[in-house]
Amino acid sequence: MFHTLYARVAIVLAIIFTLIGIFFVQLMGVSSERHQQEVTQRLNYDLAEHIVAEKLLFKNQQIDNQALSDIFHMMMVINPAIELYLLDTTGQILAYSADPGKVKRSSIDLAPVQQWLKGVDHLPLLGDDPRDDHRKKAFSAAPIGKDGYLYIILGGEDYDSAAQALAGSYIMSASAWLLAGVIALALCAGLIVFGLLTGKLQRLAGAMTRFRAGELPDADELKPDGDEIDRLTTTFHDMARQIREQMNKLAYTDQLRRELMANVSHDLRTPLATLQGYIETVLIKDEVLDAGGRREYLETAIRHCQRLNKLVSELLELARLDASEVQPTPESFSLPELVQDILQKYQLKAREKNIRIEAELHPHLPFVRADIALIERVLENLIENALRYTPASGVIMLELAPADRGVSVRVRDSGCGIAPEELPRIFDRFYQLDKSRNSNPGSSGLGLAIAKRILELHGSGIAVDSAMGHGTTFSFDLPAGYAS
Repeated sequence: MFHTLYARVAIVLAIIFTLIGIFFVQLMGVSSERHQQEVTQRLNYDLAEHIVAEKLLFKNQQIDNQALSDIFHMMMVINPAIELYLLDTTGQILAYSADPGKVKRSSIDLAPVQQWLKGVDHLPLLGDDPRDDHRKKAFSAAPIGKDGYLYIILGGEDYDSAAQALAGSYIMSASAWLLAGVIALALCAGLIVFGLLTGKLQRLAGAMTRFRAGELPDADELKPDGDEIDRLTTTFHDMARQIREQMNKLAYTDQLRRELMANVSHDLRTPLATLQGYIETVLIKDEVLDAGGRREYLETAIRHCQRLNKLVSELLELARLDASEVQPTPESFSLPELVQDILQKYQLKAREKNIRIEAELHPHLPFVRADIALIERVLENLIENALRYTPASGVIMLELAPADRGVSVRVRDSGCGIAPEELPRIFDRFYQLDKSRNSNPGSSGLGLAIAKRILELHGSGIAVDSAMGHGTTFSFDLPAGYAS
């Protein structure tokens, strides 16, 4: 129970409000007593002075016992709550009206009396109570010539009894209960408010617990414009979503890394094993092979060496692109001229496969701004990919057309097309439509990945559109440049 924030807050609030209640009850009692003392002292401010003016208490520097007895009797009749004390000039008690045996002091501190005689701005002013060694009480005082002082305690024993009775009266009791009720209501209101606030924290803590267990928090009830706790909840949900996305990316990257290692191992092992086999054959059959057979074996070995060299070169190229070691150097150039040069390079290879490779160029195209060498690499990879999967008598078309902010490039072939379920993965490294890897020995599965990475460095993307039996089209846009 005490492990929750709300329970701890409730206990702390209950303790604080209880202490506040006790403090206010004590304060109310003290204030009531001080108020009563002030009222009593104000009402009897000139009492001692009037008594001294009425009766001559000293005669020939001696106490007039008859006058003193008359005053004591008169005060007992008029106001039995007060006590009279006759003091000498040093504060010694000479006579008193209190019951014998109850007076514990033999002298009174005259400092409050002297202050009283000079005039008091703030009441009550308290002096020594002769019936108690430590207690102070409201008083009235007046000098009796040069012989001493009349010292009147305004709250005597009877007054104390009445005050105690008043303290236990209905009004005081009702006031205490009213104060207790107000404090209880304030405590309940505080607990409700803290319940609403800690409820948000409890939901946030629950979301964190579920996230730790692998469940993504539900963000349906987020209030991004709410209070600090709402904003904290929103921030946590954003953080949790980002962490989940990063974890998914890491898992996907790890999967790609495993596939990459497996594919690299396969693609490197195959040409190496073939190369080793042909060279060993030449060595073993060196005495029986004629010049033509030896040349055939060596040419085959050379082709596998070239394939291996191309694979390693493309791996290094892709690694440099991923590590951002290669940064585009944009310049303005004519894209149609670059396309014509690339077509000339691949015309012979296309004719050998009985494939037509053509270009459809818009007559009024602006210059593009890009890295000419990297864009040439993109076009070469797309054309090589089209040549690999276009059958004999097929057509490969390069189309250039104006776009909103530059030039649109399309490389279209009349090949077999790509199945819809394979389209999302064709830009993955080492992904080949031919799972056996044997029908296209020149393919490494890195050409499209390199092309995509180069276009990403240019701030562009590459799209693919394909239909089974109707060919495939790759397209991307380049920004317009200016003529030099």
